[in-house]
Amino acid sequence: MKTFGLAFVLMAAIVVSACTDRADAQSAQAPAAPPEGSPYVLKGTQVWTVPDPTSGRDYEVFVSLPASYENNPQRRYPVLYVTDADYAFPIIRQIARRVNLEGPVLEEFILVGLSYSRGDSGVVSRNRDYTPTPNGPRTASTYLHGQGAAYQTYIKTQAVPFIEGRFRADPVRRVLLGHSYGGLLGAQILFTEPRLFQAYVLGSPSFWFDKRYIMTLEADYARRRRDLPANVYMYIGAYEVPGSSPRNTTDTDMVGDVLTMERTLKSRGYPSLNIQSAVLEDEDHLTVAPVGFTRALMAVLPAQR
Repeated sequence: MKTFGLAFVLMAAIVVSACTDRADAQSAQAPAAPPEGSPYVLKGTQVWTVPDPTSGRDYEVFVSLPASYENNPQRRYPVLYVTDADYAFPIIRQIARRVNLEGPVLEEFILVGLSYSRGDSGVVSRNRDYTPTPNGPRTASTYLHGQGAAYQTYIKTQAVPFIEGRFRADPVRRVLLGHSYGGLLGAQILFTEPRLFQAYVLGSPSFWFDKRYIMTLEADYARRRRDLPANVYMYIGAYEVPGSSPRNTTDTDMVGDVLTMERTLKSRGYPSLNIQSAVLEDEDHLTVAPVGFTRALMAVLPAQR
């Protein structure tokens, strides 16, 4: 009886242990559901803090990896860096997923969102970091402008090395996408360090800033260089001109600025430059982003045939 009792106790202990292990495994595989009313979180994304040692500011960087990333450990992917990540990152992520639902239209890529400095609003951060001179518009005279060169250095020396050191990023397949002031920043990098990125998407770019200072940068580059090695895609809404329609809300001809930039760059005869632009009908500065993003991705990151 003692032997039987001991065997029973041991068997019960084994069963309890097995049930506990199974419960622990299930708990590890299926995390508890968040409380009702919790904030929505984009599943499969990551947020990293990448400080700028020069300014002392902390910037957040958002990352979304392609669906095939885990199953292709030897593969390196192009990287799309997008400014104004707080709104642009989730839009681009969903566009890339949806466009490829019925087959590859876009090449898979790592999406990196360049967000604003922690503790600053988007307005403060982008006025300061995305502009090339301190001469901001009168309507934004209370904000600091003109630290675009410092932010460019941050991207080059901190954000890009962080991504390429942690993820399987292809260092020769970097793409920068910026809208509005972000497009202005992209043009600044294009005319000062064009090889930092392989392709540039300049969306509704604020070329009007500081009496079209960007054209001065372009002319300075043209005087010093005989080639511009880049793939450039620009988009602009057809309503981004002065006019009587409620949707013509700009004081400057932003459509004309984009077409002038395209015409000027083509006239330089740069052998390694590929440039195209699109004027998107029935779109203004605010509505043009989603369709502009879609057209741009198809232009600079088409699926490999």
